[in-house]
Amino acid sequence: MPKPNEIFARMSPEVAADIFTFLTEKEKALYKATIDTLAKQRKLRPVFVERKPRPERNAWMQENLGKKQSEAVAAHLLQIWLVGAQSKLLCDFLDGFGIEHDENGTVDALPPAPAKADVARVVDSLLANHPAGVVAVYLHAFQAFDEHGWPSLAELLAEDERLKLSPAAE
Repeated sequence: MPKPNEIFARMSPEVAADIFTFLTEKEKALYKATIDTLAKQRKLRPVFVERKPRPERNAWMQENLGKKQSEAVAAHLLQIWLVGAQSKLLCDFLDGFGIEHDENGTVDALPPAPAKADVARVVDSLLANHPAGVVAVYLHAFQAFDEHGWPSLAELLAEDERLKLSPAAE
């Protein structure tokens, strides 16, 4: 199961751009802090990154968030984006299993893993109502954020081509 930094490394540039757009519009301080952190990891001044044209900056940020040293930052950004921008997806996922949640799609504790057929049914519903790249990132993040994950979901992520992230760049 990929770690949050590996999810960033393997997500499509379009999904990464959606995340960065959300951050620039709704979480400006977090966006700036992310640039500062990533720039310092690379021993650069943040202004060097900030002055890049947006497409170049997005690609640079995605590349650097994909590095192992950025795992904690990548995890935090994914959580903020999922709860802030993708709460409908989170709620649809949880509703599909009848799991109680708040209005943002967060839960106190997850039940044991549902049967693979139930997971497949819910995933099909998600893919019918949400962009496939976003669904794939969410499901991989769901697995990455839980210490044990759901084995039934792990199987589906490994088998279903619609849920594959790109291979990591070597």
